Amino acid sequence: MKIYNNINFVEKKFLNSVIAIGNFDGVHLGHQELLKKAYIFSRKLKKFFGIFTFDPLPKDFFNGTDNKILNIDEKVDIIKKFGADFFIKQKFNYNFSKISRDNFVNKILLKKLKAHSIFIGKDFRFGFKRKGNVSFLKKLSQNNNIKIFVINFKKFNNYKISSSKIRSLIQTGKVNLVNKIMGRPWSISGRVIKGKKFGRKIGFPTANIKIFNQIKPSFGVYSVKIIFNKKTYKGIANFGVRPTFGNSRPILEVNFFGKNHNFYNKNIKVLFIDFIRKEKKFKNSTMLVRQIKKDIKVAKISLNKK
Repeated sequence: MKIYNNINFVEKKFLNSVIAIGNFDGVHLGHQELLKKAYIFSRKLKKFFGIFTFDPLPKDFFNGTDNKILNIDEKVDIIKKFGADFFIKQKFNYNFSKISRDNFVNKILLKKLKAHSIFIGKDFRFGFKRKGNVSFLKKLSQNNNIKIFVINFKKFNNYKISSSKIRSLIQTGKVNLVNKIMGRPWSISGRVIKGKKFGRKIGFPTANIKIFNQIKPSFGVYSVKIIFNKKTYKGIANFGVRPTFGNSRPILEVNFFGKNHNFYNKNIKVLFIDFIRKEKKFKNSTMLVRQIKKDIKVAKISLNKK
């Protein structure tokens, strides 16, 4: 899959392709349905299949936040599995945000990409102040011979499948439901940094990860799986401020079951499997150790079921 950071760099061979457009934050089951249909259609026509998304997400750009479900590298890795021939992660900045809905269609989709067909979700909005919508896109496409396919995302157990719903569930600790809606475990990737070694002092050494550019989970304890160098490990994680030792900045601490691993300064991926309990302050480290042992038992049962 060829990756472009700007629409201006897309090669001529990829013009007149089938293109899926959207934020695709989380690449949840609804997104996956859209991508699969776009891929199948492209192969029927013997056309290239491309994906057009934005980095940062427009909402994060305007709000000044880092609230992504997936960082851009993880998004690329997941999207590769859906057979795209090229991937545009357009830099979203002040200048790009000023592009009108007419120019987005006429100058970008028609002139620069010469899109043959476009796949979008029904809530897709585009252009300055999000004035462009599905109806507007369909109207302009009729005069330019572009096929527009609007995919209605299905519901999951009465939940509307959406990125905003997933964010809400992550922030309330409902990662088990998040994983079902996403079709895979929600994860955080990051570099292991030096900590204050509180875990090591009480017999439970941890790998500490500071979370950048991603939504943060609810404070609490989780059963997790850890991926490093294509190997998968099981463990338990706590995200929070470590109130028993005096509050600190929020950090993700991961304890590996079995042999102690040294991943300092390495990048690891943490898959959240189940929420075990909320973070709480204990009177002393003895009571904390007692609770951690209970949490580990619960985590092992949870992980053995997955």
